[in-house]
Amino acid sequence: MSDTTPAPQTHILTADSPSQPGTVDVVTRFLYQQGFYINEIHSFDDTDKERFFIRVEFRPDKEQVFDRDAFCSEFDKRASEFDMQWQLSSSPFKSKVVIMVSKHDHCLNDLLYRYRTGDLAIEIPAIISNHPDLEELAKWHGIPYYHLPISKETKPQQEAKVWKIIQDCEADLVVLARYMQVLSSDMCEKLSGKAINIHHSLLPGFKGARPYYQAYDRGIKLVGATAHYVSDDLDEGPIISQGVETVDHCYYPQDLAAKGRDIECLTLARAVRCHIEHRIFLHGQKTVVFSK
Repeated sequence: MSDTTPAPQTHILTADSPSQPGTVDVVTRFLYQQGFYINEIHSFDDTDKERFFIRVEFRPDKEQVFDRDAFCSEFDKRASEFDMQWQLSSSPFKSKVVIMVSKHDHCLNDLLYRYRTGDLAIEIPAIISNHPDLEELAKWHGIPYYHLPISKETKPQQEAKVWKIIQDCEADLVVLARYMQVLSSDMCEKLSGKAINIHHSLLPGFKGARPYYQAYDRGIKLVGATAHYVSDDLDEGPIISQGVETVDHCYYPQDLAAKGRDIECLTLARAVRCHIEHRIFLHGQKTVVFSK
């Protein structure tokens, strides 16, 4: 007879504080004294900025009842002695992710597949686009699709509608899955630390139209992609994940573009996973990322 006893609830504690002795101990000792088992732990001390970061995934014993209020109250007393900023998340982990997209569907398709199969523990309450092209794809997945055209003159009104959808959905994260519009400074500020963008990375950099054709003409040898948090500096927000692969003279522009699409999908999915699993700390203009 199979054991149908549900697995114990897991919890993720993330914290950062000024660098000082005892920062690891204050977390691990507390969990030990409370009778919790640590499944996974990562820590990093930035000696340049004198800032400490830690992420711990833990679980109680099967028969132990987790009292969240008591846990938070007791741990806060310990953490305050170290000026520690901390957050606690508990399973089941299901982040609400609003996806924004234009016409290119490769990143959207990849995210929808990972959502459909459970590979990413997310809910997708809305897909927003400035084009109608991908509405049928959203309908097939049973996800509301909002077609919000945009022009230079209507940008403020369009972004106001976008922001209302994001708020109404109570989104934890916004993913720009090849959304080919520049967000306003006001929208970037509202979405600070809560919106991820993806774009190609070619060395040397090729800007403007048909970048893969420019790369081909220069005999490029590396194709990559960068996923980062949205900021007011176009494509220069804190980097979360990057991917790169080598190419050679056999790659024509369409081959380079196909390779780029594959890398974009993988890099974006990796960044989304790190965010929803609380593996990222914003640290000034950069990030601390505790990948698996």
